Amino acid sequence: MTAGDKEILADYKNRINRVFDFIDKNLESNLSLNTVSEIAFFSPFHFHRVFKFITKETLNEYITRRRIEKSALDLLHKNISTTEIAHKFGYSDNSSFSRTFKKYFGVNPTEFKKQNPNRHSKIRQLKSKNGQEYPDYEKYICVINNLKNWIKMNARIEINEMPKMDLAYVTSIGPHNLENAYKKIVQWATPKGLMNDQTKMITVYHDSFKVTEANKVRMSASILLDKAIETNEEIGQTTIKAGKYIVGSFEIGLNEFEKSWTALFIWMNESGYKKAERELFEIYHNNFNEHPQRKAIVDFYIPIE
Repeated sequence: MTAGDKEILADYKNRINRVFDFIDKNLESNLSLNTVSEIAFFSPFHFHRVFKFITKETLNEYITRRRIEKSALDLLHKNISTTEIAHKFGYSDNSSFSRTFKKYFGVNPTEFKKQNPNRHSKIRQLKSKNGQEYPDYEKYICVINNLKNWIKMNARIEINEMPKMDLAYVTSIGPHNLENAYKKIVQWATPKGLMNDQTKMITVYHDSFKVTEANKVRMSASILLDKAIETNEEIGQTTIKAGKYIVGSFEIGLNEFEKSWTALFIWMNESGYKKAERELFEIYHNNFNEHPQRKAIVDFYIPIE
């Protein structure tokens, strides 16, 4: 790829980042190809091709998947009816919502809610997508109790009011691309004097591994900005909104991140808190490669109402 090609691709990714943000904020609205392509400053025809090249999905496939995954999380975590959820995400009736939902999860929304008391696990790993059975109730309770004990011993948990945080970021679709995204943000930030011992590296999660296939989970590899700065084509700028968060502080191996998140969500539910409509994120306090046991010192943030 020539330097010119790289510059064009970086510009395209920057435009698609704007589209991701727009879709996230307007999932309940009519998101036509014409409307969304205008956000990216592309013709509808050109936008369709660029979007599929970057995401490996058509715009319609992406929007439908995001709506169904968000509706699945609402079914699990909110006390609202299936009809309310269907209308919230633009379905005119329950039957069309149920048909679309069943294509993704193998069961209709009502059955999905009934079959998933284990709402802390990766649902797609439990049923239909790879043929595994749901764990029985006794095994589930045993797993939950083990996680509750584990987090008592391995985490410091606080409820904190967090200020607004301004970030520079590179998008990663799938965890396998996250390391490369961080390399890009560091390469951009270093000559600008933004990288030092106090620089906070932050991963923001725009999807949930519970309901989104891992290779489609969108994340932002980010650094915290302490001043206004101009970014380039591939580096985006975003803001984490101020608000109340559960903060779990851990010193863990890389293979313990999923366990830590799951345990923190169990703590949230057991403690009577409800997740707010904001995104999860992690803030890292060390380079795990420099830790004698290769452990990450990291804070996990769950936004709450």
